[in-house]
Amino acid sequence: MEETWANVQRPAGPEIEAEQSAGTDLHLELSGEGNLRSRLMHALREAVRSGRLAPGTRLPPYRSLANDLGIARNTVAAAYAELAEEGWLSARQGSGTRVARRTAPLHAVQAQRPQRRAPRRVVHDLMPSSPDAAAFPRSAWVTSVRAAMAAAPNDAFGVGDPRGRVELREALAEYLARARGVRTEPDRIVICSGFAHALRLLGGVLNGPIAVESYGLEFHRGILDEMGLRTVPLTVDSYGARIEELPGTGAGAALLTPAHQFPIGGPLHPERRAAVIDWARSSGGVLLEDDYDGEFRYDRQPVGAVQGLDPDRVVYIGSTSKSLSPALRLGWMALPGWLVDDVLTAKGPREMWSGVLDQLTLADFIARGAYDRHLRHMRKHYRRRRDLLANVIAERAPHIRVSGVAAGLHAVLELPENTEQAALRAARRQGLALDGLGPYRHPDSALPPREGLVIGYGTPSDHAFAAALDALCLALPAPPHPDR
Repeated sequence: MEETWANVQRPAGPEIEAEQSAGTDLHLELSGEGNLRSRLMHALREAVRSGRLAPGTRLPPYRSLANDLGIARNTVAAAYAELAEEGWLSARQGSGTRVARRTAPLHAVQAQRPQRRAPRRVVHDLMPSSPDAAAFPRSAWVTSVRAAMAAAPNDAFGVGDPRGRVELREALAEYLARARGVRTEPDRIVICSGFAHALRLLGGVLNGPIAVESYGLEFHRGILDEMGLRTVPLTVDSYGARIEELPGTGAGAALLTPAHQFPIGGPLHPERRAAVIDWARSSGGVLLEDDYDGEFRYDRQPVGAVQGLDPDRVVYIGSTSKSLSPALRLGWMALPGWLVDDVLTAKGPREMWSGVLDQLTLADFIARGAYDRHLRHMRKHYRRRRDLLANVIAERAPHIRVSGVAAGLHAVLELPENTEQAALRAARRQGLALDGLGPYRHPDSALPPREGLVIGYGTPSDHAFAAALDALCLALPAPPHPDR
């Protein structure tokens, strides 16, 4: 069986090299029986039939393809012409030869697949935790990209340091101290690709079980479970996690969201902030501080990080997922000195997770003050949305209590007992994507489940937000009958 690849390089003269450089690479296997033209036509038909060459795909000029395949130009020209007559290809003056824009035949196995009901269309995305993608500061970011590229040392384009670029670690040490009350140094900061990556690294070096809030992300509990670490729930109330339950858990670490509990909302009470540090010191444990929405507090100054109370017993974890965009895949850990080497060993000898150019860009973005300006702008932006949400619910559904609105990108609509599932079904009928409280509850929590909807107000565009709230109000349960 003869096999020929269109992207094989052969020695050629200047004229041949010019023709090759003008074409595009196309992988073809001229196998089977028959002459070269028949085998070429068969290979092209199969590439179109299988979907590898999509409708509208431009094929190489026949001279270029002939040179790559090592066959006569007339052979390729004749194959193109015959396939065009059959309807497989189309050729127009000035646009070259392309795969015809026709419906490709389905494989037999595809034709036999049962038809599935199309998922209900999402009209309004009110899922929590997502920022407003349209508000990403593109112009300011591009300015920092250019500045970072111009100033980047040569070693930035080599193998990455697992600690992360020193430029970013220095910028973060200054910013976190000033804006979040974090006490750290560049050598104690390790860059990661986000909170989930940080949790996986820490899960490999900490001893379990891990105490977590009774309401939190199932995804995070799943990561710890994958690492072989059992999670133990701490009851959450209006003052945050009940720290007095910690000694009875036997936990070696506690994962909390002190600045703004997710998803219930509200900061950890000052007495409980002090209590969790006392627990860590007396037990040799460590607090994993997820600074969830730490920068977005609306009615007064943001609550400082617990890490500032004892940098040797707290791992501070932050990211750009809410402040800028989850697409950047940038996060950081401010670690106790005794944990740095273990975390770096778990991460590996090379940086394989966070792009160096993005790190350098973020360092410049912070250093030139653009990060502060963006956060101040977004606080006003999200506060307006929060106020509109609260006002609409107060006016049109006053029987529904809105909580957790002091900070963050979401609120909780507290529902009457046994109404959460019905509200979720009604929301889907309205084209709404949102969450109920149910999936956030730890399965081992001893208290009865709470009923509510977790409403994210960061994602919808400005012009669509009012319509999203209209649809939300239609999905809420009616007020109780006065006779009941």
